[in-house]
Amino acid sequence: MPSEYQKRSFILFTECLINLVKNKKYAEDIYCNRTIHAVRHPVQYLPGSFKPVRNQSYPGIRHHSDCRIDRFPDIINDCIAEVWGFKKARLIIWSGFISNFLVIGFAQLAVMLPAAPFWEGEEGFNFVFGMAPRIAIASLMAFLVGSFLNAYVMSKMKIASAGKNFSLRAIVSTLVGESADSMIFFPIAFAGLIPIGELFIMIGTQAVLKSLYEVIILPVTIRVVNYIKKVDGNDVYDVGTSYNILNVRDL
Repeated sequence: MPSEYQKRSFILFTECLINLVKNKKYAEDIYCNRTIHAVRHPVQYLPGSFKPVRNQSYPGIRHHSDCRIDRFPDIINDCIAEVWGFKKARLIIWSGFISNFLVIGFAQLAVMLPAAPFWEGEEGFNFVFGMAPRIAIASLMAFLVGSFLNAYVMSKMKIASAGKNFSLRAIVSTLVGESADSMIFFPIAFAGLIPIGELFIMIGTQAVLKSLYEVIILPVTIRVVNYIKKVDGNDVYDVGTSYNILNVRDL
């Protein structure tokens, strides 16, 4: 389940957009502030930067702690792709990637710096923040590929369906994105450390549980998307849009 902070951030994100777009007097500032508030959303991904530190197991189910950490920002990503299209989603995804990269980089720097003589938490600090390079690379690559696939599938299905069947598009795009995320992360991070059979179980379980979360939260997502579309007046179809993920200048 999402944390209370994530719930409040999601509500604040929506309210900021709605309140800002109502103020027609400052149209130019509205666009700038709306973009800033959208870009701040990747900060919620930061807890996921440290997701590799723990795997969890319940009777009959083995999964990664990431399964509960970063689902909520992904729902917001679906909303952004649905309302403002692939261009804005691309901006948010790259912002999230850079945020994660910086956090991981500074965490590694903090681990390498010598601790004060009186510091007693060195072992725990290093365990949490001292991710192995292969895990850091796996996390960043999985995030980037999974997020872009999610946005791409959502965009293409919206065009093909003429904007209908949002529920189906949200579920399918999440399943594709999270499957790619899991198939990239686990082999890179744990190959040679976990039996191959266990890896396949974790990949499948992770993808299914994350997609199931999308289904559970879907009624809320639908209402938020419809409300933002109504107030903001945007409902972008990515006809003629470049899907080149490096084309960040095309906002």
